[in-house]
Amino acid sequence: MDERLARYATELFAVEDATLLSIRARHEALRLPPIQISADEGKLLHVLLRAVGATRVLEVGSLAGYSGVWLARALPPGGRLTTIEKDPRHAGVARQAFADAGLAARVDVLEGNALDLLSTLAPGFDAIFLDADKASLPQYFEWSLTLLRDGGLLLCDNAFYHGSVVDPADQSPDTAGVRAFNLLAATDPRVVSAVVPIRDGLVVAVKLAR
Repeated sequence: MDERLARYATELFAVEDATLLSIRARHEALRLPPIQISADEGKLLHVLLRAVGATRVLEVGSLAGYSGVWLARALPPGGRLTTIEKDPRHAGVARQAFADAGLAARVDVLEGNALDLLSTLAPGFDAIFLDADKASLPQYFEWSLTLLRDGGLLLCDNAFYHGSVVDPADQSPDTAGVRAFNLLAATDPRVVSAVVPIRDGLVVAVKLAR
């Protein structure tokens, strides 16, 4: 998208309030990896969760809590966000973000390797957002279909992975993981999927009833 149009859309549809701006500023001040989602992607996730009436959401990859705030704000009273973060430092920053946003009571931050923790969760999530290590994405895909309810949303960031998915020379494990996930999302008969070309690409899939 033309950068002017991207700025127009963000400034009109995805205005960050003081809390979101402070989370972003803390992220930068702590020099955390510059991989958090953009405001316009956060707003899209928020709208999608509201569209399906999500009350129980799982996020894999908390980072500084920015995306989690967008997700948790979409939930009704009594809704729950479970977010998994491998890095203890990032988990601590995320907890602070949820507290600052007044959302701590509706968010569970789990620390540890997602592939170890996913098996401990009860199925029935309305939506799952994947934004963690890319090499494990095919495994996250399978776990997501186990944990989602029929009609639930599977959302995955970095579908384009900064262009590497179409670079034949890039055979890194992360790029291979993104390619494999995209192929599964596009062809697995258990889901119907599309890619929204927002920022680095967002896969949006719906789990079909068996």
